[in-house]
Order: sequence, then C-alpha cells, then structure tokens
Amino acid sequence: MQDDIFDKEKRFHDQWASTIDVEGIKVRDYFEACTAPENRFILEQMGDVRGKRLLDLGCGAGENSVYFAKKGARCVAADYSPGMVKVALQLAAANGVEFVGCTANAMALDFPDNTFDFVYASNLLHHLPDASAAILEMHRVLKPGGKACFWDPLKHNPIINVYRRMATKVRTEDEAPLDINIVNFVKSHFSRTTYDTFWLATLVIFLRFYLIEKVHPNKERYWKKIIIEQARLEPQYRRLEKMDVFLKKIPLMKRMSWNLAVVATK
Repeated sequence: MQDDIFDKEKRFHDQWASTIDVEGIKVRDYFEACTAPENRFILEQMGDVRGKRLLDLGCGAGENSVYFAKKGARCVAADYSPGMVKVALQLAAANGVEFVGCTANAMALDFPDNTFDFVYASNLLHHLPDASAAILEMHRVLKPGGKACFWDPLKHNPIINVYRRMATKVRTEDEAPLDINIVNFVKSHFSRTTYDTFWLATLVIFLRFYLIEKVHPNKERYWKKIIIEQARLEPQYRRLEKMDVFLKKIPLMKRMSWNLAVVATK
C-alpha cells in the first residue's frame, strides 16, 4: 500500500517538475513575502544558518535549498521525485549556489544519526502515509540541539476542505492534511517545540480568486498564486492578517487555520 502511494506521488511530482520554468521562480518571495507567514515564522525561530548542515526534505523545485544556501547553509536537497531534484539543481545553478541533491524516502532516511543542524520540510508531511515516522526520522538525523522546521496544511477547516475537493488535478489523491494534535506528538519527542497556525480571515483571498477573479482551483495552484502575486495581494492580506491575530486568541480557532508551522529542538 505504501509503495503504491509513493509511486503515485513520484509520478505526479515528476510530471509537475517537467513543467517548471526555473527562470520564473523568485526564491526570496517564498520566505519573505507577506503571503508566506509560515516561512517568516520559521525564520524567526531558526537563527543563523551560516555554515550549518541543513537537510531540505521534500525539496520540490529547490526554492528552500537555494534560499538557505544563499544564507550560507550547507544544504542537501532531497525529494522522492528525481524530477524535482533535477529542477532543484537547475534552480541552484540559475542562482549561483551549489548544494547536494539526492532522492530520499522521508520515512526511512539514508543518513546517519546526528548529521544535520536543521531539517526543513515544507508541504511534505501530508503527502506521506505516516507523518509521525518522518518526524521521528527528522529527530534521528538531527544533531543534539538541532531543529526540525516544517509546515503543512491542517484538515479541520471546512472551506479549505471544499477547495480540496475541487482542486483534484493539482493535488494527489492520497494526500492527508494534518491533525493539529500532531503538535503533541512532536512535543513528546523534542525538548522544545514552538508552533503557530496561519490563514483564517486571510482565506478570503482564496474566495477572491474563485468568486471574483474566476480562477478555478484546477487551473492555478492557489498556494503558488499567493506567492507569485504577493505584491498585488499585500494591502488586502495585511488587513486580514490583523483579524487573524485576534481570531487565533479564540479557543479552538487555531485548528481552523489552513496551515501549521512547527519548529522543534532536539
């Protein structure tokens, strides 16, 4: 069963990789745009990465590895999709940086214990048959005091779940958004865990895409569109983000967010 899931994920992401134009990727926006609150939160917790060994797990097109390499980290870009690893290395060359690229199974990493100062994973865990197994692998390959940094979608918001049922062509059928209680699992294995959730009132932007701008979820990946068009969206996003700060103070509202970001220290 797991092999079938991994095979489908590899085929899907290899096909996606074949369509990516690395020249059009603005790496900094994925970490510093107003519409990238998950990565802005993670960066605040990470500290200086210069000279540190960093595993970019589920590297995708390589935006993360390139960003951290530019900050002086010694990166390994790993993905189950060979096509994505190839794109990541092309993006590195286009940005004048170098890192190691390799294929990897996030649930059974081929790295020794205590290898990395950081493991970073964006939008990875919900693609796996067992997210907890990957978290344990992150813990294993981290050095003592190293940090696991990841963000992924949550499963609780009904509006986002409607979006998921519509966006069938830009998602894989076995994806399983996380339960917010995954945080308790992380806390039980790491010495210190910090987390936050993002996108509540700000999800109005998704409704804007669909209802006003008539962009069907199968035509464009909304989670890419918010980064690519961050300058246009910033005035509305900033107003809605202030509402999110208030909403997250209400009991049980954090779980209704679209995404969860976690930084955990071994």
